[in-house]
Amino acid sequence: MEARKTREKLKNLLPYGMVATKKWLAAQGLSTHAIDNAVKSEVLLTLTAGVYTQYSANVRWEGVVASLQTMTDKPVHLGGESALALAGMAHYLSLGKKQVIHLFSEATLPRWVARLASDTDVNGSFKSHSTKQLWSEDVMDSDQYLKAREWQPDAPDVKYSCPEKAIMEVLVDVPRSVSFDHADELMQGLLNLSPKKLDGLLLGCKSIRVKRLFFWLAARNDHQWFNKLNVQDYNLGAGKRVVAKDGKLDKTYMITVPKHL
Repeated sequence: MEARKTREKLKNLLPYGMVATKKWLAAQGLSTHAIDNAVKSEVLLTLTAGVYTQYSANVRWEGVVASLQTMTDKPVHLGGESALALAGMAHYLSLGKKQVIHLFSEATLPRWVARLASDTDVNGSFKSHSTKQLWSEDVMDSDQYLKAREWQPDAPDVKYSCPEKAIMEVLVDVPRSVSFDHADELMQGLLNLSPKKLDGLLLGCKSIRVKRLFFWLAARNDHQWFNKLNVQDYNLGAGKRVVAKDGKLDKTYMITVPKHL
């Protein structure tokens, strides 16, 4: 009787392709004894220490992200270049090949995420980005800056940044792991951004550096939406910011940029 109840509960908690930790399953009302028995009877399949799935061990990165978003207390979303790729705005990234999945959250990602990517073939690796110095709580708590991707019937959607938010998340890593030229290429393709969403994001963005770089790239590409933003409405701080070492100072936004640009 108990085994049948456990199976029924797991069927609802763990749709096909989803994963769950032992701690989370216990928080949903399953006893340690019931979980251990489910593992022994192979109702639950162990992917890595303390992390389980049902039906098949072939878990994709979408299932990991959707599961993480279900289990965590703090908001976590797919962002940056990963979000632009899902929106079809980074065609050079193939979602069919192993890739880096960029995840953004105020909290540090749980260790099991990296373990799972290492121990199983989830078709990707995960990179964590802290949002503490980038987004206000209002931005992180708002669904208006997120989109949803259906990846599996009857499973929660994967939440990812809208293009307006994603491009600013990319700019955090310029020029450390994202080149100026690459950021410029991405901005060139962002023809139809929403001035209303950009306004809210620029007001909620904590990074002076990101905002200045965003405006510099936007002015350089001169999209129609850029002309609907009033730069004076946003806090861009004071003084110079060195973004490109040995670069040239842009006197409008007071950041150093590569001389060839």
